[in-house]
This record gives sequence, C-alpha cells and structure tokens, in this order.
Amino acid sequence: MTTLRTLGSSDLKVFPLALGGNVFGWTADRTESFAVLDAYTAAGGNFVDTADVYTAWVDGHSGGESETVLGEWFAARGNRSDVLLATKVGAHPEFKGLKAATIKAGAEESLRRLRTDYIDLYYTHFDDPDVPVEEIVTALDQLVTEGKVRAVAASNISAERLDASIAFAEREGLARYVALQPHYNLVSRDTYEGPLRDAAVRHGLSVVPYFALASGFLTGKYRPGTQVESARAGSAGKYLESERGVEVLAALDRIAAARGAEVATVALAWLAAQPTVIAPLASARTVEQLPTLLAATELELTAEELAELTAASA
Repeated sequence: MTTLRTLGSSDLKVFPLALGGNVFGWTADRTESFAVLDAYTAAGGNFVDTADVYTAWVDGHSGGESETVLGEWFAARGNRSDVLLATKVGAHPEFKGLKAATIKAGAEESLRRLRTDYIDLYYTHFDDPDVPVEEIVTALDQLVTEGKVRAVAASNISAERLDASIAFAEREGLARYVALQPHYNLVSRDTYEGPLRDAAVRHGLSVVPYFALASGFLTGKYRPGTQVESARAGSAGKYLESERGVEVLAALDRIAAARGAEVATVALAWLAAQPTVIAPLASARTVEQLPTLLAATELELTAEELAELTAASA
C-alpha cells in the first residue's frame, strides 16, 4: 500500500504520482478517460490534476473539455470525496489573467463543469505580472473562506513573486500557497533548480512538477531515426537534438535494464527523489500506459543511480 503524503502546510494527503488530465477530452476520449481514471483510483491513486484551459488548443475546442469529462466521471462514479482534485485558473480564453474578478468567475465555471461544490487544490496557472500579488492572494483567500477551495497553489511563477505572495498572505493572515507546479524533469532542470527551488524549500512548499516525462521523450520511445505518431512528437523530438538528451537516454537505458524497469519509470523515480518533490505529474492516454507510471511510486533508486542520472542531465 503506497503511503499518502501531506501537501505542504495543508491537511491534504496525496498519492505520490499525480494523474494529469490534459489528455482527457483530447487524445483520450470520454470512454478512454473514464477507463484511465478508474484504473488509477483502483491502484490507490487519489490526486488528479487538470486546468480550465484544457483543451482550448485543439481545433473546435474552447477550453473546459477536460474538466467536463472529469465532472461526468465524478457524477457517474459518485466518488468525488475520494479524489483530491486540482485545477487551475488564468489561461482559459474567456478567463485570462489573474484579476480578482477573473479568478472568481473562473472558479465558478470550473465548479460548474466539474459538477462539484469545492476544489481541493486551486492553482494560478501562469503568473500575471500586471496584477499585484495582494489582489491575487486576497481573491484566492476569498474562495477558501467561502469553502469553494480547500488550498491554493502556484504554477509558472518566479521566486520573487512567490516570496512576495507568501509574505503578504502570512502578514495578513490569508490562505498561503501550499504547493508549486514548475516545469521540471531530467532534461529540463534549469527553470526550477536555483532560486525557485530555494523559495520552495524556504516556504515548505510541496512540488508537483509538470512535463515530468518531457512530453513523452523520457518514455524512451523517441530515438534517432524513429518516427512516433503522437500529438506531442514535435516537442518531445527536440530533446534528441541535444547532447544532454542523448546522454540522459543512455543512462536511463542502463539503469532500466539493470532494474528490470521501464525507462519512464526510472525517469519518474529520479524526479520523485528530488528535494521538495512530493508527486511527479504524468498523464496516460490509455490504461496500458498506466502501470509504467504507477511503478515509479514503488521504485527506489540507489544513491549511485540517482547520481548517474543527475550527472548525465547536468
């Protein structure tokens, strides 16, 4: 039985692998999405992550498709209280930015689509430098006070704005961020490692990295001379053009072979072992893709294996 972990200073307890909802209503249709969610929760998973903007980038979509699928699944399964649900505000075409009125309206629309009266973890999706942190934090605190949100978090934010947000929340006795969702994986370490990670440590934030498998590159299916049919092939394939990408794959191959594990499992296990990381975020389009992700919650890499991967990805 995998032990749940406490999210920052909140009372939320999460499974150490977050299931990404960006594929729901996109590369996974309603039936496939339901099957993945059923399999993930049957395996003990309880931490599902989506955003109001998913999947506005798809032709014919307007945003909210993923939340709608999740809402239908909650209604069909009657299991809302068993799942820790995270969603985000600020990037939906109709609710762009983080003005107080936008946050309030965006939350109401998310609640409607999700068919629930509360969100467990509510992220600001992208920071909005045009809005003072005082306005953002106060608007989020209002949602917590009203019982519509249990805890708040930030994604895609600078260390400076993170510090300012938390300082204001603590000074005024308002809801403070408990978690952070940065872009972070074995081939993308520069954005997070440094001032942002220092801030996460300083404030006791739990980190839930997105693109944990680098758009699929760290599954090992992208190799020189191979063609992969995937909506993410372009973004994943670019890592093959760097020396770092090639060296990371080689190290992953060696360790995966030695441990009898999949490449993706090893990549997620490295991420899960990093300071501050509580649960890597990964998505599965099909039920068949899920066991490889879930195996990372049981795979503990040795200090030598972690050092090898860290050196390869430097």
